[in-house]
Amino acid sequence: MATEKKEFKTEVQQLLDLVIHSLYSNKDIFLRELISNGSDAIDRLRFKALSDKELIKDDPEFRIKLHVDNEGKTLRIEDNGIGMTRDELEVNIGTIARSGTRQFMEELKKSKAADNPELIGQFGVGFYSAFMVADKVTLKTRSAGSDESWTWESSGDGSYELSDGDRDKRGTEITLHLNENSRDYIVEFRLRQIVKKYSDFVEYPILMDIIRDETPKDDEGKPKEGAEKQTTVTEETLNSMKAIWMRPKSEVKKEEYNEFYKHVSHDYTDPLRTIHYSAEGKIEFKALLYLPSKAPFDMFQQEGPKHGIHLYVKRIFIMDNCEALLPRYLRFAKGVVESNDLPLNVSREILQEDAIIKKIEKSVTTKILSELKSMMKKSGEDYLTFYREFGKVLKEGIEVDPTNKDKIKELLLFESSRTEPGKYVSLKEYTERMVLDQKEIYYITGTSRASVENSPHLEVFKKKEIEVLFMVEPVDEFILAGFGEYDEKKLKSIAQGDIDLGSEEEKKLADEQKKEASGKFKKLIKKVQDSLKDDVKEVRLSDRLTDSASCLVTDEGDMNPQMERIFAAMNQPMPETKRILELNPNHPVIETMNDLFTADKKDPKIADYSELLYDQALLTEGIAVKNPARFAQLISALMVQAK
Repeated sequence: MATEKKEFKTEVQQLLDLVIHSLYSNKDIFLRELISNGSDAIDRLRFKALSDKELIKDDPEFRIKLHVDNEGKTLRIEDNGIGMTRDELEVNIGTIARSGTRQFMEELKKSKAADNPELIGQFGVGFYSAFMVADKVTLKTRSAGSDESWTWESSGDGSYELSDGDRDKRGTEITLHLNENSRDYIVEFRLRQIVKKYSDFVEYPILMDIIRDETPKDDEGKPKEGAEKQTTVTEETLNSMKAIWMRPKSEVKKEEYNEFYKHVSHDYTDPLRTIHYSAEGKIEFKALLYLPSKAPFDMFQQEGPKHGIHLYVKRIFIMDNCEALLPRYLRFAKGVVESNDLPLNVSREILQEDAIIKKIEKSVTTKILSELKSMMKKSGEDYLTFYREFGKVLKEGIEVDPTNKDKIKELLLFESSRTEPGKYVSLKEYTERMVLDQKEIYYITGTSRASVENSPHLEVFKKKEIEVLFMVEPVDEFILAGFGEYDEKKLKSIAQGDIDLGSEEEKKLADEQKKEASGKFKKLIKKVQDSLKDDVKEVRLSDRLTDSASCLVTDEGDMNPQMERIFAAMNQPMPETKRILELNPNHPVIETMNDLFTADKKDPKIADYSELLYDQALLTEGIAVKNPARFAQLISALMVQAK
């Protein structure tokens, strides 16, 4: 094939410019990225070779090697992994994170790129960190089992060239033509230092030819007198190759844990928590798990975040993102699990039904939930950091994991009518400060704190100093149906059904007052209901209003507007549910309407005021009125009458 020159897309070139100039404050990590890519390529070949040993027959010893050319000022990183076909090369390298690029750019626009270096690993663009130190990058690759090789080359200037290659063995080699400010990356000491810091745990040997000019030694190891120095070349291994999860915790430094986390997660921030443990008994395995400090951009996308739990069997990498090892609501966790009890030919399909995997998953889930509970008790600030990033994901467990539902409830936090914005209360704290005679845990749902904290539904609760939880995340609506009780107390929406507050004496007095008001306003309520029959299910007097004239309440068992909006956003529109309009019998507006109705039952103002009360109730919930022009006309008419 003749050399084919291709242009990067505009957005891809912008991304490449950011990678080169903005995203990395520490240029050293380009080598970590390229070594990590080589390690991944060997992992994939090693697994594939379990069923096709011919792939590695000619070269069974896996390795990554650094080649230095002092004269040419180049650094070459070579692996004998799985390599790439032409199509794979163009997809994986030529187009740069093809599906994520646009969103990557959007994320960067939201805040300063320099403050978001962790974004790069989430899009698989680490390869392009090579352009921070190189004026030109040449990549040669040959796929295992193929007799074709390919060459990719670019100067990062908006285009790349793709041509037939001359590589005669499987694997990939990347040659960096170092720029003037990066010539120290061919110095042995610098390379040793970087590999030791970032890649010491890589399972495969990272080799390098060490050149020495030395005087020959005698039998006693002493330099021979008068002998001329000779140049020797010795291939040395730069990394220890010790699987970090196999080492005792006491021997692993925090820095080593952090670097391994970055290796497996492709995150560029340190983890919030590290969980390193061994399970012994009928099922034995080792696990090194991490709780991130920052949520990835794709946490709530359908495909979900990649780079989850890596599964190893007998020190052989089997797969990354092993979904069977972790319930989806804990998908934020990263790390490694290794078991000697699983077969090497295990597949994703087998994992779904494997009894051993299910026991490992149970153990891992219990361990993570236990760590979260411990963090919540002993390090509240760290837990808040975690919860602000991953609380919405954790809540999903209420719906999908009945076994651990009670443990998850203990970990949930909510803002409330008694907390400042950004502050939270747990269910345990809520129940401990419930008022006397309070039998239920009260909550209100909405789209934001601002939309619920001034809701008229809260009025009687504020008056009686009863705390109300603010459930303002979409996931809250989905978990409420199966939430059940907490500490033998049911959850009760203050905007749905009847409200039962106070002592028996207070309720008896309230019933008497309501009965009296019902008799007084009975005919007016019937008139209002007739006027609004197309909009509301019922009109009744309210127990929950103290200041506002009206509010809308969802009947028991009906779907609330918030849930309807969520389904609509998911392109699953539901039939609109009519709600109940509650009127405050102690509000002057209701008295005025009743006086008008008593004087003239056909007074058109009654219908106008009824419409205004309904629209007012909608607006207090942040819901747009159906006819804004009509609403404005009625308000203007009232203002004229007030002269």
